[in-house]
Amino acid sequence: KEKAACECPRVILIVEMLARRGKSGRGRALVLPAICIASSLMCRFSSPFAIPRNVQPQGSALHRSFGAKVRGCGVRAKSDAPVPTPLPAMVESQAEDLVANAKSLIYAVYPKGPGSAWRNILAGFAVSLAMIPESIAFAFVAGVSPIVGLWSAVAMGFFAAAFGGRAGVASGAAGSTAVVMVALTAAYGPAYLSAAVILAGLLQIFAGTMGWGKFIRLVPHPVMLGFVNGLAIVIGKAQLSHFFDPVTGALLVGARGATMWGLTGLSMALVKLLPRLTTAIPSSLLSVGIVTAVANIFALPATTLADLAGAETFRGGLSIIPKLALPAVPFMDAPLQLLQTLLPFAATMASVGLIESLLTMQLVDGLLEDGKRGNTSKECIGQGLGNVVSGLTGGMGGCAMIGQTQVNVQSGATSRLAGVAMSLFLGFGIVGAAPLLGRVPIASLVGIMFVVCESTFAWSSLRLMRKIPRSDAVVIVLVSLVTVVKDLAIAVVAGTILSSLIFAWKQSTNMVAAVSTGTVSGDEWKTYRLRGPLFFGSIQAFNDLFDVAGDPEDVVIDFARTRVVDHSALEAINALAERYGDAGKRLHLRHLSSDCAYLLEKLNGTLPPYEIIEAEPETDPIYEVMESNTFYENAPPPKLPKGRGTGSAPDESSKQTGADGTA
Repeated sequence: KEKAACECPRVILIVEMLARRGKSGRGRALVLPAICIASSLMCRFSSPFAIPRNVQPQGSALHRSFGAKVRGCGVRAKSDAPVPTPLPAMVESQAEDLVANAKSLIYAVYPKGPGSAWRNILAGFAVSLAMIPESIAFAFVAGVSPIVGLWSAVAMGFFAAAFGGRAGVASGAAGSTAVVMVALTAAYGPAYLSAAVILAGLLQIFAGTMGWGKFIRLVPHPVMLGFVNGLAIVIGKAQLSHFFDPVTGALLVGARGATMWGLTGLSMALVKLLPRLTTAIPSSLLSVGIVTAVANIFALPATTLADLAGAETFRGGLSIIPKLALPAVPFMDAPLQLLQTLLPFAATMASVGLIESLLTMQLVDGLLEDGKRGNTSKECIGQGLGNVVSGLTGGMGGCAMIGQTQVNVQSGATSRLAGVAMSLFLGFGIVGAAPLLGRVPIASLVGIMFVVCESTFAWSSLRLMRKIPRSDAVVIVLVSLVTVVKDLAIAVVAGTILSSLIFAWKQSTNMVAAVSTGTVSGDEWKTYRLRGPLFFGSIQAFNDLFDVAGDPEDVVIDFARTRVVDHSALEAINALAERYGDAGKRLHLRHLSSDCAYLLEKLNGTLPPYEIIEAEPETDPIYEVMESNTFYENAPPPKLPKGRGTGSAPDESSKQTGADGTA
């Protein structure tokens, strides 16, 4: 111990400081041996932070007094121990600053610094309290014990925060995934529920490794507005159930009703007003503490968490820690039948969980405004790991929760530490502080969630209803209603499909043509200069532009200001050329990309004499067609003129911009 302490000047200073602060000699003697044991471990395992051995604090008396102080506390010290060789004293500028060194250690572990760490830890504590009533309520929805919902929130919160794609997202036992499993739990029991959660987690991990999370970018902004509005309504609707008697279902009246309404209003007011006084501690956390103190000091008849979940849930102790094991289902006896039973529920849960988690992650991207974007693949994997561990502990799984995420961000969360702290606080609270947590009034948390509803709802969407296109307004209302009435996943899918159809319809009406006539060598020619995308939705408008019977023998279609998008467009061009050929006329195609020309020829085998592609490498655009790779097989690279790249591939500038200046 003496050797270890003498070799670490930082520990020497800490020991001397603690010794000086002791109120008695015996107090110092009791502190020193424990510090010395810890110092030996610090010197052994903290080599990255060690100070050179030839540096010693000036005026240190530990070498002279260490043996006597150890003997004073009853620990035998060897009298023949070698006396350490005194090291040269440092100059004043080399003296260590204990505060600076402590901060440097914190920065080494957590680069954002102690202030940020403190804010994130407190944010995690606030979210852990907000997780409790939601986890209990959704456990009842799924048909399992409330303690299952709480431990599911612990598993989901930790792994989704540690391995997910975005700091600030709070995950737990969510209602959107719980409703999916109601039928499975009712028919087969909790063991099948846990097995389905594990399978859903594996599917989410597979989706993350395949990079499927990127498709969340296809969700339009009106769908996002409908998503947040619908979820705000759902969250608020869930809080209203606490104002009714759980036994009779009647509205709370009398002292209980007045207490519920009063404490909820107090909680909402505190959440709004406390940030004007201090931001050192999250207002939601202070609100819970103040409301709990008021309810207990004045013995108000408030409904507590223990009343909601039962005393058994908040009895605490190590015995309530779940065991890590596979669910008791016939994995080996009837694997195919088991998979047939679990897969529909697991696939639905995985998709619902990923949709809500990825949309919540996009919401956090806009809330934090830290210049960072969430990683969709990591988020899928993090959610999958959380569900796998939750299932192995007999849990009900879950996903990201937008309400708790709002509490997290509003409480100052900026890193993954907040989510990890939430999980740890909730886990330790269930085990060691369960009776104390059970005394927290429901009203204190309901008030917080009402404030979250108010901040989650996109009020700007109501003001924009008369300014945005009617189609976007319809999408917002549709997604909000379906989210409230049916399911989040159904709402998002329905909104995305409707937005896609509206977009396709609008693009299909943009196909127009400027028509001009002229003479070439005495023969009359007619030119159609197209404008707008040519794809499956605009084929009818494309065909209506041409007068095959009245056109001259030579007709030119100029594609300089249009793009041939898909296979349907290629077929439409060939069909039009065939109509002109049957009428004994020729169709000249200009300003097609080399890919379009190659694919048109491949579809025909050989271009007929009435379908003439006039290639002009100097002015032809360069773009690809959405076509199967089998059609693109052996396709030659574009022929580039001078100044647009050399060799067999286009240069960087020509990859981005065509000859006509379009991207």
